[in-house]
Amino acid sequence: MSESVLGGAVMFMEEIGIFDTVLPFLLVFTLIFAFLEKTKVLGTDKYKSSSDGEIHEVTKKNLNSMIAFVTAFFVVASTQLVALISEVISNFVLIILLIFSFLLAVGSFSEETDKPFYLQGNWATTFQVIAFLAITLIFLNALGWLEIIINFIESAWQSEAIAAILLVAVVIGLMVFITWDKKPGGNGKDKD
Repeated sequence: MSESVLGGAVMFMEEIGIFDTVLPFLLVFTLIFAFLEKTKVLGTDKYKSSSDGEIHEVTKKNLNSMIAFVTAFFVVASTQLVALISEVISNFVLIILLIFSFLLAVGSFSEETDKPFYLQGNWATTFQVIAFLAITLIFLNALGWLEIIINFIESAWQSEAIAAILLVAVVIGLMVFITWDKKPGGNGKDKD
């Protein structure tokens, strides 16, 4: 069976190390550089514009790019980090596709308006929590810690300590739920 030209091109890129070296390098470089530019951790330079005479602040792009460049090289040098990045990104894309599919299905049943469809209120919060938990589980699985945690929970599930911790957590949760102040427009403080 013959292989397609595009399939052959992908195999060629894999053989020369595009997926193991170049793409992880570009990803890490871009993320670190964007983080340094956004946070301005290394400071800014001020200069006076000759055209309008105003003082402008610019980030130290040369330092930001050098740190991002060196960090990306260190990451690419570690095969374990590259494997971790590849596994996490592939699972992350899968989660994004699942969320997109769900939103597409829910949006098809919503009423048609001029406004775009957004999840609001409790739905948005629920999806944010689910996405956070999914990403946390992806990272724990990629690091190999998820299996260790599951094995620990399975082995300790029958112990009295776990039962006591669960009982205390349920009691505290019920107390918070019962005593939670739900006054509209307030921040939980009584107004006299």
